[in-house]
Amino acid sequence: MALCCAISNEVPEQPVISPVSGHVYEKRLIEKYIKENGVDPMNGESVAVETLIEIKANPLVKPRPASATSIPAILKVLQDEWDAQMLHSFTLRQQLQTARQELSHALYQHDAACRVIARLTKEVTAAREALATLKPQAGITPGNYAAPAPQPSIGAEAGPEAAEPMEEAGMSDEVLQKLQDKATLLTAERKKRGKTVPEGLATVEDIKQYRQLASHTGLHSASVPGILSLDICLKDTAKIVTGGNDKNAVVFNKDTEQVMAILKGHSKKVTSVIYHPDEELVFTASPDCTIRVWGVQTAQCAQIIRAHDAPVTGISLHATGDYLLSSSTDTHWAFSDLRTGRVLTKVNDPQSQHALTCAQFHPDGLIFGTGTEDSMIKIWDLKERANVANFPGHQGPITSIAFSENGYYLATSAEDSVVKLWDLRKLKNFKTLTLDDKYEVRSLCFDQSGTYLAVAGSDIRVYLCKQWQELGVFNDHTAMATGVRFGHNSTFVSSVSMDRSVKFFGMS
Repeated sequence: MALCCAISNEVPEQPVISPVSGHVYEKRLIEKYIKENGVDPMNGESVAVETLIEIKANPLVKPRPASATSIPAILKVLQDEWDAQMLHSFTLRQQLQTARQELSHALYQHDAACRVIARLTKEVTAAREALATLKPQAGITPGNYAAPAPQPSIGAEAGPEAAEPMEEAGMSDEVLQKLQDKATLLTAERKKRGKTVPEGLATVEDIKQYRQLASHTGLHSASVPGILSLDICLKDTAKIVTGGNDKNAVVFNKDTEQVMAILKGHSKKVTSVIYHPDEELVFTASPDCTIRVWGVQTAQCAQIIRAHDAPVTGISLHATGDYLLSSSTDTHWAFSDLRTGRVLTKVNDPQSQHALTCAQFHPDGLIFGTGTEDSMIKIWDLKERANVANFPGHQGPITSIAFSENGYYLATSAEDSVVKLWDLRKLKNFKTLTLDDKYEVRSLCFDQSGTYLAVAGSDIRVYLCKQWQELGVFNDHTAMATGVRFGHNSTFVSSVSMDRSVKFFGMS
């Protein structure tokens, strides 16, 4: 049945019926008419658009125009369809070629990755076999070092939250007696040494002539520049250890100019290092809340001491060589047995809840000092675990403290461009070394004889003790100096800096 619009007299594409007149209309035409007039066009009665009734009819297929029925028109239509098909085919071929190239590249990358993995697996297997045949002892004889407790994997040590601090084991009578015996022996030896000048000690005139002898910049990573700590082995002062911003510690021999070991394992920068005076052991501390014990010969971590639940700011080795003092921003200091990795005691000052910034044993080992964030130096009795003296006077957090070998002097520094000298017998400040304006002190160190004091910061300075005369200033570093140590008999001075260099100064 053919429908015809009452308005246009053409077959409607969307036919509708008016309920008031019964006529068929094209939907768009009748809607427009109703909107303009509001009535049915055939009988003039009022009608609404909503009342129109749609008719379900097959879609209208319009016949081809007469112009498309000729042979030339048909040929043109066929030609257009052919062109469209060819264009589509060309596009598909381009997409196929691109997909083939991408697949080839992906297969090449996969093959290369498989080869690299196979090579690395082979190297790891070979390294493990070689390590197994060496039977590493971490530079420690079984007779004097307890086997380390199983440690978590490296991935489990990524942050401070990886493990809780160890429980306190307590200081036994045996440990206390050992500390007392060592202190008695050291006091007697120091009194004998104090009467004579060590043979071969560098003279004042020698130090005044010191110049840079060597500089090494390749020990730590250049991508994270900066060396933060330094120590020299007392048994062989050719050996030094440095701790860097690159999370590594490096053991270096200055005579052979060779790296002896690279100690990797900390998850944050290494801020404190100690070289054991008698054994091939190195101790490192980091803001990752751990202290690590390393064997130099194997470059392996033999023990991890978890004494704190906040960044470790300083460590100091007891004169017995068996115990380690540590300080932390958690306001506590800890005394640990490095042979077993156990924390023997952990103490804070209930009168002050400020972070500790550094720690150092007195040469006798029965007392020690700590620096705090609120500019205070605190002296502690180790056996009683009590704060026995406080030295105020600095401005800003304490940056370094150092006890003289004579046992009477304590040097301290803070962020106030001065170095203060304290008399431990009278418990007072007897000398203040005023440095240049805005001079930053990062490290202090007395030599083994107690004759000289070195200051590291904006530059390196050496002073003669008692007279406190400035003997030399070394400006060779291009950035802040962070550590300084004396060699055997002060025959050389070594320093490290944020410029990534280790420098040696001596007689040229």
